[in-house]
Amino acid sequence: MTASVETGADLVAPLASRRLARLRHLDLVGLVITLVTVVGAVLWAFPLYWGLVTTFKPEYEVVRPGVELWPQHFTLENYAHVLLQTKIGLWYVNSLITSGAVTIIVVMMAAGAGYAISQLEFPGRRFFWWMILASFMIPIPALIVNHFILMSQLRVINTLAGVVGPQLIAPVTVIIYKQFFDSVPKDFREAAVIDGASEFQLLFRIYLPMNWGVTTALAIITFIAAWNLFLWPFLAVSSEDKMNITVGITQVHDAFGVSYGRDLAVAMLAAMPVAVIYLIFQRRVTQAIMLSAGIKG
Repeated sequence: MTASVETGADLVAPLASRRLARLRHLDLVGLVITLVTVVGAVLWAFPLYWGLVTTFKPEYEVVRPGVELWPQHFTLENYAHVLLQTKIGLWYVNSLITSGAVTIIVVMMAAGAGYAISQLEFPGRRFFWWMILASFMIPIPALIVNHFILMSQLRVINTLAGVVGPQLIAPVTVIIYKQFFDSVPKDFREAAVIDGASEFQLLFRIYLPMNWGVTTALAIITFIAAWNLFLWPFLAVSSEDKMNITVGITQVHDAFGVSYGRDLAVAMLAAMPVAVIYLIFQRRVTQAIMLSAGIKG
């Protein structure tokens, strides 16, 4: 009896030591991963910190040689100049109008197109679906010249409508809606059709309410993308009164050259609404990014 107990103890001891060694190895790996993550986060956040701190420095400190992590003379002069001496309020309004219009129109068009391709039978349905998939593979900047020629022929260059028009091409939203509408059980549609529901009632009372999370996520990510867009608004608008906030940044300059503090101040003010939206709707934004990544993957 004593011999069997000693044998059991001899077997348990090596097993416990191996588990302890494995746990120590996992702790070491976790520590290394944590340190690498922290270093990466610091490297990523440092330019943002540097830009924010620079906005509170007078210009002579900004251009002075050396690295100063904190302003010696704290000032709000850069923000005061941007808020009082530029048209940033008008640029904000233009960005809100164009981004809001793009968001509303894109979501409505994508929901309708996704529902039609998913649930309706009509000639050319498969052709339209493959056209949407093919357009998703073409980068939008490659169409800039065509967009400019088309908007010029429509006489909407240098207008807010001209800024909005080309941004309505958003095939990924149609693809996402189509996939989610495909996943809705057919029993809901059949029951509603028996009760006499029209296609519009089916879309707005059954399919969209069952996918409000997807709609919200797509609306947020579409708004952020439209707000941050620079290339097309920069090409389509030359009047300062029609510029949005991302293009208006280029108009903040000094008679004696570049003023880095003021440029960074207006850049921070331009990014602030998007940052606030992201912080408030972080889960929805992450969901939309995952949906888009799933489509691209």
